[in-house]
Amino acid sequence: MVEKRILPNGVRVLYEHLASVRSCAVGVWVENGSCHEPADLSGMSHFIEHMLFKGTETRSAADLAEAFDAIGGQVNAFTTKEHTCFYARTLDTHLQTAAALLCDMVRRPAFAPQELELERGVVLEEIDMYEDAPEDLVAEILSAACYPGQPLGRPILGREETLQSIDHNAMLAYCRETYVGKNILISLAGSFTDADLDAVCGLFAAIPAGNRLCLPQADYRPAVTEKEKPIEQNHLLLVFPAFPAADPRRYALAVLNNILGAGMSSRLFQRVREKAGLCYSIYSFTTLYASTGVLGVYTALGREMQFDALRLIREELCALRDAGVTEAELARTKQQLNAALLLGQEGSAARMNAIARSEMTYGCQLTPEETAAALDAVTAGQVLALARELIDFSAASFAAVGKNPVAAASLALLRGEQES
Repeated sequence: MVEKRILPNGVRVLYEHLASVRSCAVGVWVENGSCHEPADLSGMSHFIEHMLFKGTETRSAADLAEAFDAIGGQVNAFTTKEHTCFYARTLDTHLQTAAALLCDMVRRPAFAPQELELERGVVLEEIDMYEDAPEDLVAEILSAACYPGQPLGRPILGREETLQSIDHNAMLAYCRETYVGKNILISLAGSFTDADLDAVCGLFAAIPAGNRLCLPQADYRPAVTEKEKPIEQNHLLLVFPAFPAADPRRYALAVLNNILGAGMSSRLFQRVREKAGLCYSIYSFTTLYASTGVLGVYTALGREMQFDALRLIREELCALRDAGVTEAELARTKQQLNAALLLGQEGSAARMNAIARSEMTYGCQLTPEETAAALDAVTAGQVLALARELIDFSAASFAAVGKNPVAAASLALLRGEQES
């Protein structure tokens, strides 16, 4: 059972005891991501994520690394569009030490100018890596095109010109404004005592309360974009606008997505890869944010097979929109989703993530049993109604990366406007 404490400074502490484990996972979640940044500080949140590992007022980067290694702890962090997370997983006997180290990183970062310059180069190299990863790049350019001039359309890593302007003072000021109690959530899952819980609460109770950040609303706009790159395959991405993460239709969307292209038995995988042999990689996915979302289809293949594959993708999307799903598909998908749900709850790190995301997304805790029941309640009629609502080619967007990617002609074919 997940329980919750709210500290006087606004920090939310969510915790769940797990029987028969010796580990405990602790996560420090800051509800600040790239969507919260002003345009001239794009990439700041991710840069701060890096810099918190580069030393505090009392510990060097080497000190932090040695301290985590000394307790056998697994530690890492990540930044998304809407939040940043720092987490550790240790034996229960070392939980207080791990929490103290994470708290020191969050409360007293050094942002030493020399370390900042070194890490700036690391982040710029990370941006170059994205340029060399076309599957990531095609998603990045389409996001920028669908949300032009908006925070959601900016890359999490930022851009060279904005990163070059970030110095010690700017980073410190931004951290003091955003890394405050009302924006912080602590998630604990695993083996821990009441004394451990009290110690964790005591560590984070001293953080200034500050002001709660608000996410700007996102405005999706249909778009088509492409980028020429001298690579062997063209990477294609088609998206349809969907709805926010907390929308009750998310369960029907999960079923729809799974049947469409989220597994080896899915329609797209079977039709385009297994039967037609046109590609190696093809899948559908959903990406849902606080104020918007998309249903997408991705594939990578040779330029000579691009239009043949797109015709089949269009046929499958139209069939789903026009005729819906079979009862056999519905039953199989529910079993698959529920199995993935339950398997995904195993382990302290998985539960730590799940309870934090539930709190941030829904403002409450949804148990695995509640989610499974909601999935089981989805009907074929609900999936059909949702497919007819979402699969609207006039609202679709398309991006392509590769040799002669012809994105505009590809989208025209998908819309039934031409037979290229």
